[in-house]
This record gives sequence, C-alpha cells and structure tokens, in this order.
Amino acid sequence: MASPRQGAVTRGSGATGLRSYPFPTRDVSRLSHTDPRAQKLIDAEEPVVLTDTGLVQPALKWDLAYLKENLGDGDFTVFSSPTRRFLYYDEKKLAHFPNFRPEARRLTLKFPEFLQHLEELQHSGSTERLYLQQPLNDTVGRNIVLDYLKFNWKWVNQQQTRCCWDPLTSNLLLIGMEGNVTPCHYDEQQNFFAQVKGHKRCILFPPKQFDCLYPYPIHHPCDRQSQVDFDYPDYDNFPEFRKVSGYETVVGPGDVLYIPMYW
Repeated sequence: MASPRQGAVTRGSGATGLRSYPFPTRDVSRLSHTDPRAQKLIDAEEPVVLTDTGLVQPALKWDLAYLKENLGDGDFTVFSSPTRRFLYYDEKKLAHFPNFRPEARRLTLKFPEFLQHLEELQHSGSTERLYLQQPLNDTVGRNIVLDYLKFNWKWVNQQQTRCCWDPLTSNLLLIGMEGNVTPCHYDEQQNFFAQVKGHKRCILFPPKQFDCLYPYPIHHPCDRQSQVDFDYPDYDNFPEFRKVSGYETVVGPGDVLYIPMYW
C-alpha cells in the first residue's frame, strides 16, 4: 500500500480533476488476479483491484449504441437527482419518516427513453443528473445474454467456493453521468465491481471506522448510508469524522474492484 495522502486529487485521461476531501487516503493495491498477494487480500476481506480477470471481457464493447441496439425493450430503473448526489433510500421505510424528502426520484424508462433524456440534459445545461441501475434479467436481448454467458464465471465460482460465500444474488448494470456521486454506504454482501466504460473513482472505508461515519438509524429509509456530507462535514454533530481515513482507487475498463462486505 502507498503512504496516506491528504485530500487526494486523482486525474485520468481527459479528466479535469476530481474533488478533494478533508481526510487522508491510501491507494488500493492493483494486482494481477494470479498474484498470490491478491488472493491473500481477498481471503482477508480487504479491497484489491484485479487488473486481468477477463471477468467482463465480452462487455467491453457495451457502449450506448450497442446497448440501444441489443438491450431489449424492457423497463429500466433510472434515478433522477437535481444534484450530483444519489443517496440511496428504501421506499418501504418512507412511511415511517413522513418528513423525509429524498433528493433523487425513481423513474421507469425504456432504454431509448433514457438515452433521449440523457442527450436532452447534456445539451440543455441542466443540473439534473441521471443514474441507471438495472438488474440484468430475462428482459434483455439475445446478444446481451450471449455476452453475459461468456463472462469469466469460472473465476467467480472459484472465489465463491474458496471463500465459502453464499450464492450469487444479483448482477447490476450501472450507467452514470460524469460527476455523479454515490454517497458513502455499505452493502451486506461481497461485491466484485467491474468497470466496462470510462473511469470511476472509489473511496472505501474499513468496518472498524463504522462509528466515525455515522450511519443513519437502522429503521431510516437511508439505513446503511452515512449521515455526513463529505463535501461540507458538520464536525459539531459528527466529531469522530475527523478521524476517518480511506482507501482510494480509480478503476478503468476491464478492472475489477473487490469490495468486501461491510466496507
């Protein structure tokens, strides 16, 4: 691991630079999946970027034109936000918090409708942003299914068996606009995040820093999300946030980031 850095700014090809944050980070290791050090990190449930798994190699051609042609005519879940933040919320819990007003709203669109809305926003200069989050299910077209079947499932199944993980539960297709931010949260299962197009900056925090990140109460619609606004942290209400430090990486096409459960 590299030494910690304060308020790191990471730049990628063609990027204008990414936002600085008021906490130190250190690099997530980038390793070949055949490197024994990578397996040790996975076994220890620590994050690692795997550079050559070939996990989603058939999907690297999935640009928007290919998806429009082959994704099918099913309904897709798209979130719309007036800002760049997409704070997740559980709609089932909204009834218990009548004063809670989520920033993002859920839309149901066909994929061509999503693309049309995307193009209109990009040309209008609007601050509205879109984020598509859709399970890959039986509504997708045949070519997408064929690509999906050619993913490197052998490697995934080997990891599942070796680590005694539960069966695979979901596969999500995520399409975001440049600058979209998913606020700090944790998931309750293991995650292999595969980047297909573009680049994504990821900042991870170990479970031992749970108390420093102030998650919402368990029955709140934003349960598992941090209450802290990382852009403008309120140290009076969240003083322990001063102690937080993260692990950081930028993943590009073909990279697979292992995000351990509860990170």
